[in-house]
Amino acid sequence: MPIIKNFGFLWERKYIHRGGGGSGNSGHLRGETKKKFVADFREQIGVYVLYDRNQSIVYVGQAGNGNATLFTRLRHHMDGALWNRWEYFSWVGFRDVNANGSLSSQQSIDAGVSGFKYSDALNEIEGILIEIIEPKLNKQGGRLRGAKEFFQVIDPKVRDVSNQDLYSNLHLISAEIEALKNLV
Repeated sequence: MPIIKNFGFLWERKYIHRGGGGSGNSGHLRGETKKKFVADFREQIGVYVLYDRNQSIVYVGQAGNGNATLFTRLRHHMDGALWNRWEYFSWVGFRDVNANGSLSSQQSIDAGVSGFKYSDALNEIEGILIEIIEPKLNKQGGRLRGAKEFFQVIDPKVRDVSNQDLYSNLHLISAEIEALKNLV
């Protein structure tokens, strides 16, 4: 039985939907499989890696102790001392995904693992390290057979804003200001 249930490699910080507070707007950390199955990994427990703009590793951390979920830890790094030091992150999760896209409560931080074999753990740990570090001399990819890869979902609320978008909005605001001046 695999310990690692799912993972996401090189997700972009700028697409983390932090939310705006209030009811129903707490943000999310959604990912999807190649088959477009979507899950929210806000409450995931596991290990994560932060990378700078050159995709060099700058930080490794764990999520799950206390209230420090994956989402909480990433938000902390967005506001804390590392706020301008990272642009990408990878994560591996211990909580499985239910059929409705929520995370299983069976793999809590205090739960044990039965059916654990060290040979499986060696393959999983080696696989994670190969995928995250991408050593030049390793020809094979990581062996993460029991885990599902999820790709980051980009929420429309946090999509890239182009210079054209800014110019269009500036033009509209300028026109509204001129219309207000004419009313006075």
